[in-house]
Amino acid sequence: MPKLLLDRFGRMHDYLRISVTDRCNLRCVYCMPEDGMEFEPDEKLLTFDEITEIVRVLAGLGVRKLRLTGGEPLVRKNLEQLIGRLSQIPGIEDIALTTNGIYFASRAEKLRAAGLTRVNISLDSLRADRFSLITRGGDIRRVLASIEEAYRVGITPIKLNVVLMKGINDDEIADFLQMTIDRPIQVRFIEYMPIGHQDEDWKKRYLSLTTVLDRCKEMGWEATASNAVYGNGPAQNFRIEGALGSFGLIHPISDHFCETCNRLRLTADGNIKPCLYWSDEFNVRKYIGDDAAVEDLFFRALDIKPQNHEMAQALMNEEQSHTPTIRRMSQIGG
Repeated sequence: MPKLLLDRFGRMHDYLRISVTDRCNLRCVYCMPEDGMEFEPDEKLLTFDEITEIVRVLAGLGVRKLRLTGGEPLVRKNLEQLIGRLSQIPGIEDIALTTNGIYFASRAEKLRAAGLTRVNISLDSLRADRFSLITRGGDIRRVLASIEEAYRVGITPIKLNVVLMKGINDDEIADFLQMTIDRPIQVRFIEYMPIGHQDEDWKKRYLSLTTVLDRCKEMGWEATASNAVYGNGPAQNFRIEGALGSFGLIHPISDHFCETCNRLRLTADGNIKPCLYWSDEFNVRKYIGDDAAVEDLFFRALDIKPQNHEMAQALMNEEQSHTPTIRRMSQIGG
């Protein structure tokens, strides 16, 4: 019987999130400082050969689902080539992409042909001026064009990632919910997380996702739990009666989902992260080519994976059992 990536709490890991770059063409307020980041030089990033080798080993340990992230993954040249190679690995069944949508429209057809099965597009506001403010310069027209192009080339389901922030975009909840009524799309509302920073601005902007269900009631919409949405992530899914689409709640702070976590992360510079929030990392790059050593390192990472991430304690200024990461989301992979 083959070894599987089972941790000490009985969680089976069949899903790997791969950051292909820490670079991004936007500077979203919750992801990156206004003055940007010091990016890794190209030689420190895993090559496509190295990523393919790691995934090949993990496929033998039961990994079936992949998600390519960044930074913005589409700033990495020739990403279609990597997707094509990953799609040919026996055992890999699903390859998804998380993107800000700025470059997606022009490459959607090639990505689909290479083997991309699903896409998540970040869209934190439906208002052009506010979108530009949140992203520090992004053009919402390009993101909306990418959504339409995803429909055209048949990459479904399409999911929109919305990071809710109090006083910034929480007045648009009903607008996003209306989208799910009108179109076969899933909107995923995500709580603002303190990844790489726990400053007072985060605490001021944090908003529990119970607000979304409250807004449904205020609008007179009846939302019921739905199991019809395909995906690998931790969203709690709902559908408004009569809606063509659905919405999901990802609430790592108010109602953490750690007990069902099936994810490991591989950073662009070759580090295994067993948990998004904690600082623990294991650099796998020097072991590539030695399958047994790569396997051993992933099992070592699983051995120290905590039962939960304790982000709620950060919100309440309570003591935490581990050391939170100082890396920003763009450096880890969203």
